Amino acid sequence: MLSFSLGHLSASDTRMPFVLGTYRDGSLRDLPFSRPVLPTPPASSSTTRSMAANEEDSALVKLELACSDLRTLLQSSAKLEKDLEEMEKKFDSIDEKLSTAAKRVAPLQSLAMAAKALETRINRAVSPALGLLHSFKLSESFQKKLIELSDKLSIEKNPRKRLKKLLKYVQCVDQLNEVINLISRDGEPVIQKLQEVVEFLSRTKATDQYRTQRLKETLITLKALYESEVDAMRFDGLLDEALLNLQDEFEIMLQQMKHQNIGEQQADEEADQTLVSDLGTEMEVQVLRRIAETLSASDCLDICIDIFVKVRYRRAAKALMRLNPDYLRTYTPEEIDEMQWESLETAISLWIQHFELAVKTVFVSEKKLCKQVLGGLPEVLIWLECFVKIADKIMAVFFRFGEGVARSNREPQKLFKLLEMFDSLEKLKLEFTEIFEGESGADICIRFRELEKLLVHASSKVFWEFGLQIEGTSDFFAPQQDGSVPKLVRYAVNYLKYLTTETYSAPMAKVFQTEQMWKAGILSKPETDENLLKDAISNIMEALQRNIESKSSSYKDKILPHIFVMNTYWYIYMRSRNTELGKLIGEQYMKQKYKSAAEESAYMYQWRAWRPLVRLLEKEESEEQDNGTKATAASVRGKLEAFFNRFDEISQRHARGYSIPDADLREQLREATVKLVVPVYSEFLNAHSKLLSGESYVSPESLKGLVGQVFNGTDRTSNGKPKRRDSKDTVPGRNSVSVEGELKNFRRSRSKSIDA
Repeated sequence: MLSFSLGHLSASDTRMPFVLGTYRDGSLRDLPFSRPVLPTPPASSSTTRSMAANEEDSALVKLELACSDLRTLLQSSAKLEKDLEEMEKKFDSIDEKLSTAAKRVAPLQSLAMAAKALETRINRAVSPALGLLHSFKLSESFQKKLIELSDKLSIEKNPRKRLKKLLKYVQCVDQLNEVINLISRDGEPVIQKLQEVVEFLSRTKATDQYRTQRLKETLITLKALYESEVDAMRFDGLLDEALLNLQDEFEIMLQQMKHQNIGEQQADEEADQTLVSDLGTEMEVQVLRRIAETLSASDCLDICIDIFVKVRYRRAAKALMRLNPDYLRTYTPEEIDEMQWESLETAISLWIQHFELAVKTVFVSEKKLCKQVLGGLPEVLIWLECFVKIADKIMAVFFRFGEGVARSNREPQKLFKLLEMFDSLEKLKLEFTEIFEGESGADICIRFRELEKLLVHASSKVFWEFGLQIEGTSDFFAPQQDGSVPKLVRYAVNYLKYLTTETYSAPMAKVFQTEQMWKAGILSKPETDENLLKDAISNIMEALQRNIESKSSSYKDKILPHIFVMNTYWYIYMRSRNTELGKLIGEQYMKQKYKSAAEESAYMYQWRAWRPLVRLLEKEESEEQDNGTKATAASVRGKLEAFFNRFDEISQRHARGYSIPDADLREQLREATVKLVVPVYSEFLNAHSKLLSGESYVSPESLKGLVGQVFNGTDRTSNGKPKRRDSKDTVPGRNSVSVEGELKNFRRSRSKSIDA
């Protein structure tokens, strides 16, 4: 019988909590029980009694329900406990049977695991052996395919079809090579594993003797096949023959790729740029690339590179030989000094053209072909090294000639060709560096820069030595005996004019700037190109001026120095104005320095040559002398005789000893001399017209013609004597005669008058 305590139950509580109760045997059980109900506040007496009765009835009902539920729960628990006891008995029986079965099955399980391990071990050895045998079968099939493709390739004449078949041939060689490499790589490990299995089975007797014997026979056969066939397939078999065929095909295809229109490009001087052509078609390049990759994969990379470099060098050199560069055979400074200037000038011009053509056309095409054919090899930069090997020998020949020219004698006329060479290298510098990029092309780029340095030094020295030569000639060479412009001045002015043209001024200025930068340091701030060139040319002009002044002082004739200085400075001014030379030095400076000096010398020339002649007439007094009219007339005619004698002397000296080659200068001098002489002569005649009445005399117009004839220049006869050009001026009242004849007539009439 259950014993437990009940607390207060609330009428509104519908859930019954469990409290611990006890059976008579002392075991604990969970019992449903309601939560305690809190006391309610007190009410009236009647109401309180009524509510208390209702609460007692409700509590009894709930208590009865709880008892019913407890009975049902206890019955179910008792049944469940009985079922659990029966199940536990069954589990114990099953566990006992399983233990017995495990003891009986354990030996069989060990045998199964051992068999499985043996099977795995055998399969690990046999499966690779089967794969090796399959590789031998593949190699045999590829060899048969190679023979068939080789036969088809030998009879194919169509170039495009032949390329396609050659590509298949290369693919088959790759496949055969891959299979042979697989056999060579896996053969020994496979045989080793198979041998270990055979030894294990023989030692452990893990299988029957029949199976072990079959494995032994397979091992012996496979080992013999591997040892006898692998080396033969790699080095003496069809693969080796196929690789030799590919080398021949590689060389033949490279030889067939030629540079087109090299000679025609040189003749086309109007072309703005040199065209770069592809040396091969897309299919040819693809085949060459595949052959190179195949040879590289077959340990024939060195042979492949040697073939490529040898063939392409010959092709590039042969392309340039079509330009007939025979001048490149002369390259030492001594040999270049012995060349005629015209030949050397032509050779340098050709060198500039050919050097540019080689860099922009031949080497660009060769570099492109190198990258297309050899760019896919595992050695990433091998194609650049091959290209440099191809170009190195050719570039060495060009560099050798350029260095020889730069080191040869520094004659003034070489300056322009040196500047052309330097300018061409400057224009090619960026492109040259891009073509010969990387470490492999460093040596060629260094030699390129060394040639530039040589040209800079040579150009600079030629220019400055030219100035020193101008300084030196003042002491060793006599001035022109007729006062004409010296050849040195003509040469120097034209030299500087040519140097200041657009073609040469920029390279010359670049040379000065580069040299100054080398001397002062890279971080220095050199003067602008224009200032450097202006200063350098101004120094030459000053040296030329000192030369002129020095030579002018060596004349013994008092008039010739002025004619010499006038002619020379006038020549410098006229040849320099409105040119790049004049613009560089400054037009105003040219006027002040040379035109003013020429005008001053012209004035001094007129003062020395013509002023004494005028004085002969200016000293004559107009009044008559005391000794009579005849004596006065004789004095006047004597003055005229002295005037014309002096005039004739001046004319002869101009004809034989004085030279004024510039026509414009002669015209200005003629006008100035006419203005100086003729008015004085005319005034003299007018002042003595009475004394000269009825006498024959040279008219002012004729004298003007005589003065003009002095400045008309001279012709030379066959015996070298000067012959004056005839003038058609006439004496009033007479027929037309020569001016020279007029002077003779004047002298004869004067002589008769004196005799009378």
